[in-house]
Amino acid sequence: MAEREEYATWIAELFPPQGRWREEDYFALPESTRIIELSEGRLIMHPTPTFEHQEIVNELAAALRRYVREKGLGKAATAPFDVRLWKDRIRQPDVFFIRTENLNRIKGAYLDGPPDWVAEVISPGSREIDEVDKLADYARAGVPEYWLIDPEQRTIRIYALRGEKYDLLATCRSGDRARSEAVAGFEIPVDLIFGETP
Repeated sequence: MAEREEYATWIAELFPPQGRWREEDYFALPESTRIIELSEGRLIMHPTPTFEHQEIVNELAAALRRYVREKGLGKAATAPFDVRLWKDRIRQPDVFFIRTENLNRIKGAYLDGPPDWVAEVISPGSREIDEVDKLADYARAGVPEYWLIDPEQRTIRIYALRGEKYDLLATCRSGDRARSEAVAGFEIPVDLIFGETP
């Protein structure tokens, strides 16, 4: 056991301490299926998502992919995939969309610049990050629209960028259809997102 602890300490010393991480360090990490983000010099390691979280992500991503493919609008993707919002700020949105004219931002293993639409599903440990930090980050980066999906409240909040800040366009509940402004024509029943019969 002592050998394992010593080895873990030795490995940790190969990397910068929290508060001093840069994107060069982040991109040097070994490939992982974990959701890891970089913000203010700190690595943020998210716990493994719940089954419900992944069902919501999969339902939304499948509907969005189908729609943007049929309309020839661009590409939709899911985490884990690095999105470099600006230097030293890397997020991994649960679901995101990139317009055809912006597909050149995809640099192999990461997107260099903001997506054209983003959705995050709130997990028990991510509420403040999703409602405060990511709301500010996505607005600063110029993401036109942000969907915040709340499994606890069974709501979808739709934020649209107005200038440098987001305005809350709608809070959609059971029986409603969530409609996008940034992905024109895309809509989905709230009940479908939460695995209920619409």
